[in-house]
Amino acid sequence: MNVAVMVSGRGSNLRALVSAYDDGRLDPATSRIALVLSNVADAPALAFAEFRGLPTQVIPHGRDRHAFEAAVDEALRTHAVDLVVLAGFMRLLSPGFVARWSGRIINVHPSLLPSFRGLHAQRQALEAGVTIAGCTVHHVDAGTDTGPILAQAAVPVLPNDTEETLSARILVEEHRLLPLVVGQLVQARHD
Repeated sequence: MNVAVMVSGRGSNLRALVSAYDDGRLDPATSRIALVLSNVADAPALAFAEFRGLPTQVIPHGRDRHAFEAAVDEALRTHAVDLVVLAGFMRLLSPGFVARWSGRIINVHPSLLPSFRGLHAQRQALEAGVTIAGCTVHHVDAGTDTGPILAQAAVPVLPNDTEETLSARILVEEHRLLPLVVGQLVQARHD
């Protein structure tokens, strides 16, 4: 299975996926990262991907969403991608794009969906006064963080938590959960 990882920033979840291949949690005989695609030319995730010898491509999002998504679609097809992993990709994809890749796009989100969709999920959790936060890996659909949930991990909210401290603890769970789900999807495809 060819996996594309779409990123916009530092790439910590990309690093977690690569680490899962390195330590055997993901089997390179059954799947591989075929493309790391970013809408941000200087995203640190790209430098990491290039250092690791992974194919990379930058497609700036610009002003024309249709042209951007057409270029992304072409890149994914050129690399024969079977699964698209949104890992800190900070752009919403149109319903048309999502429909073309239906069932083949997953996202990792820093909340226990359906709570706290969209941006600043950790801040939303703190403002709501919840005692449990976490992360979710879900299929992407036409809504914002509304697709079917594949897996979740809970993280306690501590009395003195800030957005940064809570985010850091959630990120640890994202790094564990995302490779696990990718492995499950690869296994399901091979069964």
